[in-house]
Amino acid sequence: MSRFRLALLCAALGATGCGDLGGAATPPAVTAPPAAADTAAVGAGVRAALAAQVEAWNQGSVRGFMEGYAQTDTLTFLSGGAVRRGWDEALAGYQRGYPDAEAMGQLVFSDLTVHALAADRALAWGRWRLQRAGDAPGAGPGGLFTLVLAQTPDGWRVVHDHTSSE
Repeated sequence: MSRFRLALLCAALGATGCGDLGGAATPPAVTAPPAAADTAAVGAGVRAALAAQVEAWNQGSVRGFMEGYAQTDTLTFLSGGAVRRGWDEALAGYQRGYPDAEAMGQLVFSDLTVHALAADRALAWGRWRLQRAGDAPGAGPGGLFTLVLAQTPDGWRVVHDHTSSE
């Protein structure tokens, strides 16, 4: 590899350990790994946060459901080909789509998998299904979701949500 290409590669990757470009590249310094995650505690915390969201939804409270999301401008919610940014925009989207308890129906999460990324970050995915009056049993709207959650002073909160519909 030419010196020029190696220099570009190092610059693009932000590599600090490229060493003398005339010789062999030295590896970058190794830093301490992130704090080890107690996977059982992370999983239990995330599952409890998601269960609280389901409970609020099933009580007809969009605002209560939204308590499971980080109340920040950096929250991202991707669904139906749209990207919503920020807690207020996500709340407004839910309120438009689900104006009352009848429209909300009963929410069920299934096939939930939680993966601890660090002591304060987790990835969760699973299936969602709504059962509303007039829906055949098990035939209400549903789909898949992938969530990134962060441990905050208020508990586990969703910071990124990508939800799809069947």
